[in-house]
Amino acid sequence: MNNTNMINVSMNDPASLHPTIRSTSSDITFANHRDHFFARMGVRRSEHRVEPGLYALGEPTPDSPVFASANYTLSFDALRRALVGVDCYILVLDTRGVNVWCAAGKGTFGTEELVHRIQATGLHKVVSHRVVIVPQLGATGVAAHKVKAASGFSVEYGPVRASDLPEYLRTRQATPEMRRVRFTLPDRLVLIPVELFLAPLPALVAAVILSILGGYMVAVAALIAILSGMIVFPILLPWIPTKDFSTKGFIVGALVALPFAWNAFYSVPDTAWWLRYSWVLIYMLVIPPVTAFLALNFTGSTTFTSVTGVRREIYAYVPKMAWMFASGIILMLVLALIPFIGGL
Repeated sequence: MNNTNMINVSMNDPASLHPTIRSTSSDITFANHRDHFFARMGVRRSEHRVEPGLYALGEPTPDSPVFASANYTLSFDALRRALVGVDCYILVLDTRGVNVWCAAGKGTFGTEELVHRIQATGLHKVVSHRVVIVPQLGATGVAAHKVKAASGFSVEYGPVRASDLPEYLRTRQATPEMRRVRFTLPDRLVLIPVELFLAPLPALVAAVILSILGGYMVAVAALIAILSGMIVFPILLPWIPTKDFSTKGFIVGALVALPFAWNAFYSVPDTAWWLRYSWVLIYMLVIPPVTAFLALNFTGSTTFTSVTGVRREIYAYVPKMAWMFASGIILMLVLALIPFIGGL
């Protein structure tokens, strides 16, 4: 805190009485909105962080509630924006700039970090109660009984969404609707820009390589498969049959590949049948695993899966994706070399 801020701080401000406490507000500034935009676009992904520690929102007293949050700016700002007019403390954990849901799965929004942050901030000296309200989506990383044993603070799991906190604070009970995990179309749409931002260079490299090996139609098919995995898949996610993200991605990829396979077989009727069937096989081997792999990326962004479920999918399907894609590329190479071999 700089000297100017210290002069303007009231003696009732916890930040002035406890130097380890920072002050914050529910105001979302232009700079915050700009940061949110870059975060959604995946620009400078590791830089969207707030300093871990204890923050005073409004003018909290020793009886005011304490909320735990990740140090990802989108998580922290969503929480403080939802608490307009609420005097409270926000305990920010060091999640390496990762949101609550993903950090809980990785263990950074977890028991050890919560206990460490409680002790490091001297929270027991700041509040008279011994309760920390943790987002429900952080429950996978936080063992309440271990936190109680190590710190003396009880963990109270709040609602899924920060917007429900004012009502939750009024009744101190989470309704079934507050506990319900939703992943609506708007929730899915906001994930697309970051995928698109990271895709151009790899997609261009893949398109160039595939156009050299198999011609421009294979390159076009691959580009459409990539866009389908990043755009079509999240939009249609709830309606694609099967449970696993990988198999959902295979379905979308197969639908993308079918028109190209059909064209490869019927557009050149004078070509030998084995060559036409080979190209059909190439499209069906190369395109679906591309879309499926991109679909698998969304397991870390949604609440449709669990940590163990994601791990199971990776071990079960990624090797199959690799074998399919590699088989298609090898077959493409063989077909590309046939004219040269025949000319020897």
